Amino acid sequence: MKYIKHTVEQLTIAYQLLRWTLIIVPVSLIVGSLVALFLWLLEKVTIIRIDNGWLLWLLPLAGVLIHFLYKKMGSNTEAGNNLIMDEIHEPGGGVPARMAPLVLATTIITHLFGGSAGREGTAVQIGGSMANMLARWMRLSPADVRIILMTGIAAGFGAVFGTPLTGAVFALEVLAIGLIRYDALIPCLIAAVFADIVCSAWGIHHTHYQILFEQHHVFFHFVHFDFLLLIKVIGCGVAFGLASYLFATCMRNIKSYAKKWIQPAWLIPVAGGFIVIGACYLLGTRDYIGLGVTSPDPYGVSIVNAFTTNPISDWGWLWKLLLTAITLGMGFKGGEVTPLFFIGATLGHTLAVLLGAPVDLFAGLGFIAVFAGATNTPIACTLMGVELFGTTHVLYFAVACFTAYYFSGHAGIYSAQRIAVPKNHQID
Repeated sequence: MKYIKHTVEQLTIAYQLLRWTLIIVPVSLIVGSLVALFLWLLEKVTIIRIDNGWLLWLLPLAGVLIHFLYKKMGSNTEAGNNLIMDEIHEPGGGVPARMAPLVLATTIITHLFGGSAGREGTAVQIGGSMANMLARWMRLSPADVRIILMTGIAAGFGAVFGTPLTGAVFALEVLAIGLIRYDALIPCLIAAVFADIVCSAWGIHHTHYQILFEQHHVFFHFVHFDFLLLIKVIGCGVAFGLASYLFATCMRNIKSYAKKWIQPAWLIPVAGGFIVIGACYLLGTRDYIGLGVTSPDPYGVSIVNAFTTNPISDWGWLWKLLLTAITLGMGFKGGEVTPLFFIGATLGHTLAVLLGAPVDLFAGLGFIAVFAGATNTPIACTLMGVELFGTTHVLYFAVACFTAYYFSGHAGIYSAQRIAVPKNHQID
């Protein structure tokens, strides 16, 4: 009897895996292709913006265009990632299919004219809206809609950064602080892997980062670390968590006060655009607008340069934090994650120089840890460190991400993220 019961259970599992694979393949094909198109367009408009500096002066007008596009076509889609997360928590009105083309177009506009923004939010919204569209076509049940929306998040995230394992765990971990739901584990992994394969098949190449630092102190078999460096990592993890808190708080307050003080609403992005322009001229550089992955200046401030020993501005992380909070808080579109990578990598570089620590290692730690603190996803971000930088320093990745997670408080960048287990209770 037990053998028969076990066999039935295994057949049921096999059926569900086959069923979800058939459901997820079209999701991955569509999302992976759209993300590839988005990344290709993003690369083109970034080149155009760098070659035509005068475009920055049109940023306020671009903000007005984005405002009216959402006012006329956006409906509830302006909530972005939070709308998708709310639908997963409590299925209701659904995620409109028009969210995908709208956020893709407005993010491209933001980057073309010099806003400081990222790409993760756009990819996740593409994934969520396309997954919901397919769910309607397939007439899925509310429980299945919840899972397919999570696979949309995983597919978008995995494809846009080339980190499918991170994308899968991120979709499971981001919904609630202190809780991971495993009911969508395999579907999310399948979606993230297939979407990444599809995106790569279109010829999209992701930026590669390297940590060349090698550990020479061995205390335990297969575990490489020294205690002094570990203490430095913990201290920097605290700083990374506080930077996450500062970013989330700044963006939330800027958005709130802008709505309160600036009327009519279309003037908010106009004001934001002029602030960004003024900051560029005040700082004497345009390194803090756009994605910030690279800089035309080999000694400029960028994510890539943060991994080198070339000197960069000690306060570059703060300027990027403020300009991104202004850009996104005042009506422009794009993601937060790539700017968080910039903030973390440059802050890590600065702290490494101050502490006499390996610059590339601490840039990598900041890269993932500030993201971990701002999104409350320490496990996903530890895995991102492994996918991007290899397994050599995984202990430091985990320590930095977990420390940043606790010291960032509950003020994450996603207002729809629920608190399942408060952080002050997690360490009782």
